[in-house]
Amino acid sequence: MTRSGRMMLAALLLSATAAPALADGMARPVRTAPVHFEEREQSITITGEVIARVETDLSFRVGGRIVGWFVDVGDAVREGEVLARLDPEEQKADVEAAEAGVRAAEAQLKLARTNFDRQKSLLHDGISTQRDYDDAETALRTAESAREASVAQRDTAQEVLSYTELRAPADGIVTARLAETGQVAQAAQTMFTIADNGPRDAVFNVYESLFFAQPSKDGVTVTLLSDETVRATGHVREVSPTIDAQTGTVRVKIAMDETPPQMTLGASVVGVGALAPRRVAVVPWQALSGVEGKPALWIVDKANNTVSLRPVEVLSFETGAALVSGGIEEGEVYVADGTKLLRPGQTVSASAGEAQ
Repeated sequence: MTRSGRMMLAALLLSATAAPALADGMARPVRTAPVHFEEREQSITITGEVIARVETDLSFRVGGRIVGWFVDVGDAVREGEVLARLDPEEQKADVEAAEAGVRAAEAQLKLARTNFDRQKSLLHDGISTQRDYDDAETALRTAESAREASVAQRDTAQEVLSYTELRAPADGIVTARLAETGQVAQAAQTMFTIADNGPRDAVFNVYESLFFAQPSKDGVTVTLLSDETVRATGHVREVSPTIDAQTGTVRVKIAMDETPPQMTLGASVVGVGALAPRRVAVVPWQALSGVEGKPALWIVDKANNTVSLRPVEVLSFETGAALVSGGIEEGEVYVADGTKLLRPGQTVSASAGEAQ
């Protein structure tokens, strides 16, 4: 290699080693902004559906074979309307046997009353004895009790016969049907579900984390998803005591004060609630960095324009911004943009016109 070539190679090596040191010593241009806290009322928007406040699972009170069902899912029913019927032959036989028992008891009562009247007359004439009179009176009272028991048994049998017809307890809409003709139904086995015509609720699956936030005292606004002009106000009526293991949500029912007719059963709705105002600083999302798995901001030291990475508490995220609730103080300066190549202790220079 010639002398001139060696000199050129040495110059290239010297420039290569000196360039990074020169770059590190330069102030990196960034965009900064001052920390400013404000009272921000955060709103929560979730989707749900409209359900009946009262849903009733209907079942037969006796077992038997279903001989027919007369309504299906979606049908409107009236109070007392027959929904399904069991084979009543067994219950009819019980009623006939009970009626026969009543007739037999009435015959015994008639005989006992006649004997008592005769003994009473004979005792009055001095022909019969007091013992025979007392026996006749006892037989009469026994026959009267036997008739009352047989009548009660007949009434019970007739009541059981009425259980072979499943009737609607109130006006409503059929939301589920499990009955089929020929099916042998057990007592208390659900056959239909009826949603009562009356007050409606909006039900939402709310994430568990929202329950740690302080809610606003105002109610919840419920809006029809297909028509935002249809809305109602409501309040929390019921909170499920358990968390869904698959979704991690809690079922919350909102009682609507007045339900618009457009909010039919199963209609999709949007619920908007407000949390109590919180003191937060709004920072752009590109300003966030991370340290030890936690969000952080690059804070500028006003004395020497160097930066340091500080963990912060992020309350929530909005479109293009993060709401920071702690870790920084009012008036401090943070790097709003240009954080990708920063390192702790590095000198920065703010863009023209930006706060420093």
